[in-house]
Amino acid sequence: MSYFTMSKEEYAELVKQKSPNSKLGSDILKAFIAGGLICTLGQGLFLAYNSFLEADAAWRLVSVTLIFLGALLTGLGLYDDLAKFGGAGTLVPITGFANAMVSPALEFKTEGYITGTAAKMFIIAGPVIVYGVSASIIYGVILYLLP
Repeated sequence: MSYFTMSKEEYAELVKQKSPNSKLGSDILKAFIAGGLICTLGQGLFLAYNSFLEADAAWRLVSVTLIFLGALLTGLGLYDDLAKFGGAGTLVPITGFANAMVSPALEFKTEGYITGTAAKMFIIAGPVIVYGVSASIIYGVILYLLP
């Protein structure tokens, strides 16, 4: 039977047969583990930094460290392996943002520093920044207007 002469029902049955079974439960668990480990690392860094810095400075240094580690692991090609295991658990924390910034920059470095790396760096992260800033403004206005 040709794909062009199939009915909608036959095509739906073929798709159902060929589609892999959902591993939603294990994917959620892996995401929880990966995200939890990243957050645990952040907490451990905070405790270490807070031993010699004030809390505000320690939290800033934790953010910088996690961004650096995310960028470094992306540059070394290791963050992709972590993301294959942890899925969304690696995308949500700040390390995922660093990965989103560095990945396109690495991909387009052959086009030069200006037209490749610099121009393409915000392809993925740009919408995240725009919507994040927009959401924070809307949230701030709502909080300001509420009594």
